[in-house]
Order: sequence, then structure tokens, then C-alpha cells
Amino acid sequence: MDEQGIIQNVFQTKDTLYQTKLKEAQASDKFVELEDGQYFLPGFIDLHVHAPQWPQAGIALDEPLNKWLDECTFPLEAKYQDSTFAQTVYQDLVKNLLARGTITVLYFATVHLEASLALAEICAKQGQRGLVGKVVMDHPDMNPDFYRDASTQQALTDTEEFIVAVKELGKNVSQGVYPVITPRFVPSCTDEGLAGLGQLAEKYHVHVQSHCSEGQWEHDHVKERFGKSDTEVLRDFGLLTEKSVMAHCNFINEKDGEIFVETGTAVAHCPISNAYFANGVIPIKRLKEQGVEIGLGTDISGGFSPSLWDNIKQAVMSSRMLEDGVDVTCAQETRGVPDSRISVIEAFSLATQGGGEALSLPIGVIAKGYACDVQVIDMNATGASLSGFGVFNEPAEQLQKLLYLATPANIKQVWVQGKLVHEKY
Repeated sequence: MDEQGIIQNVFQTKDTLYQTKLKEAQASDKFVELEDGQYFLPGFIDLHVHAPQWPQAGIALDEPLNKWLDECTFPLEAKYQDSTFAQTVYQDLVKNLLARGTITVLYFATVHLEASLALAEICAKQGQRGLVGKVVMDHPDMNPDFYRDASTQQALTDTEEFIVAVKELGKNVSQGVYPVITPRFVPSCTDEGLAGLGQLAEKYHVHVQSHCSEGQWEHDHVKERFGKSDTEVLRDFGLLTEKSVMAHCNFINEKDGEIFVETGTAVAHCPISNAYFANGVIPIKRLKEQGVEIGLGTDISGGFSPSLWDNIKQAVMSSRMLEDGVDVTCAQETRGVPDSRISVIEAFSLATQGGGEALSLPIGVIAKGYACDVQVIDMNATGASLSGFGVFNEPAEQLQKLLYLATPANIKQVWVQGKLVHEKY
């Protein structure tokens, strides 16, 4: 890799220059050699994290969504007016995500400008590639009095100030930090607010994120308010671009999928969170075949786990449940959606290459021209051995074993843009 942490070449043992390049590398003081049973994997890319909800992870997940939001989430997020509290939580969150091999994160922050900027600064300092959005919740009738933007104009002014400040910060951050335009979701925003955010997206050509057709209530609310699908509304306000990532999208149909393909918009699939709040299983395989870009998200704290390792497994399980169906009172041939399952290797691809494609960044693949973002996985870690016992030793088998059984104990090191940011001793 070069001094900027970009991979210049990858040599394999079968390559003619392998031995020559290996000797050159061994002579360098920057040479890193893995031990037997250790492997490089691409760093994970989490496309949907509510950073302020980290203290809430694992809380009230047995409650209905409206109660979970009104009694837990919104009161918690309101606390981030206190920048000291924000600093404490965000530092811990970024550290925990890096330790789990999550190198790049697309973050929702809160409506608070100062705390949102603090999250971007913490990502920069700890070496994580962060894409951070100051959340917009400007609709006075759809948000609690104690937690919303003071006005539509203030929301737009703060968003523009945030964009400018993070762009300036990013000039000196090797791995990159990026501002993201972030309407929480269509119901929380006024028409004027959504239109203004669309104009800012066009003006600054930055990333955009929101929720789209997550559950039945949101899907129906938007239809009733606009007479259109969530996807169509977001497009009409200029919020679907090649740098847009929409979370969940469980209720989007083939027409919506066409809009995603046409605009270059990606889906952040959050399988654990969806099991709690989505009211259905998203047809990932169908959308992939349609050409929609898809990556994975944890959706902290709608998803209890901060680990994409866990969401890789759940993505496979959910797809199998969609294919087989869940209501055993229905006939087997009618209760599922045929040809819906995905493999664990395909789910792994969503957490890596899929995330990079969704963000339109050269990340998620160990290849020439990509950022050197890797996690070093140790199959012989003390107390967390993942032996195949001489039976399952093929690379594909070892990768499957890793994806299903690895824990943070197996993550020995994490490198972002060629810099060591986490090491387990």
C-alpha cells in the first residue's frame, strides 16, 4: 500500500513476482506477517447506526415501536443537548465498533448540532471512517415538544453549517469523515424541510440517509399523506441519489426497486432490527437480482447487537424464514416466498463489498485501488479456537466457520486505511 493507505498491489503465491515481492517486504520495517490460523478479512461497513441509542441497546425490545420510541428513544436522544454526555457515549461506541471489525459506519446522530459534530470528531480521532448526519425532525405535529428542531429554517441552517464544518474537518482525516443529510424519516419532517434538504443535497453533493418503508405504520402514513410510496416521495424531494442509503425498505415493491436502481440509491438491510420492528422480511435476493445495491446495518439500538458478525448470521436466517414461511397453519407450498434464501458468503459480501458500493467509496474489498481496511482474524485465539479438526479445511469452509462462530476474541487487529486502530493482547 502507499503512504495514504491505498492498496497498490496484491500478490498471491502463484504470481511470478511473489517471492521477489515477499523478500522486499520482509526487508521493510513495515512488514506484518500473520501466524498460522490467522487471516485478513475486509473491514466491515455498517450502513445504519443510531449513535445516541448506544446506551439503549438491549432495552425495551419487547415493546411496540411507538412505546419504544416515545418512552425510551426520544427521551434518551434529547439528553445529547449535553455535549459532555455525548462525548462519553460516542467515544465508547466508536471504540466498541472498531473492536468488532467495523471500520466504516453510516451514523444517525441527533438534532443537536454540537453533539453531532462531536461524533464526527471522535471518528476522526479514533481512526474510524465515519459518515455522520445531524438528524432533522422539524414537523411540530409529529415529534415530541422536548425533542425536535426549533423550526424548519433552523433545521436547514444547522444542517448546512454541519455539512460545511464536517467537510472542513475531513480535509485532514486520512480515512475520511463525511457529512450526511439526514431526515429521520418522512413522517418526522415537513414538506418544506424535505424540500430544503433535497436542495442541500444537490448543492453540496453529499451523502443522504433516512428510513424508508421500514414498517407498516410508516409505509401507510406516507401513502395517506402523499398518495405515493415512501420511495416516490423521497425521490420527488431530491433525496434519492447515487450517494443515498435508505434503511430497512421492507415494504418496497418492484416499482420502488426500479427507482432505487435508476437513482443509484442503496438499501441498508438491518436483519436483527427488522425481526423486532419491521412487520415483515425484506426480499433481499429479489432486490439484488433487480440490481439494487444492498449492504448491512446493525440499527443500534433497534438491533440489540453492535456486531455485523451477528447481522450476517441473521440475514441468512431471515431469508430462509421468508422462503419457508412461518405460519404452519398454511400449506407448505403457499406459506413462503420461493427462491428467497441467501448464503452466509452472500451475507458476508453485503457487510463488505455491498457496503462500499452503497456508499460509493473504494472500500470493502482487498484489492488494488481500495483502502487497506482489514481485520486480522485468529482461528487459534485462546478460549475461542475454531478448528476444523482436519475435516473442514478448505478456504470456503474455514470462512463459513469464521462467519458463524467468530467472536470479538478472534479479532486480533483492526487496520483502517493502513493504520492500526485496535489490537487485542
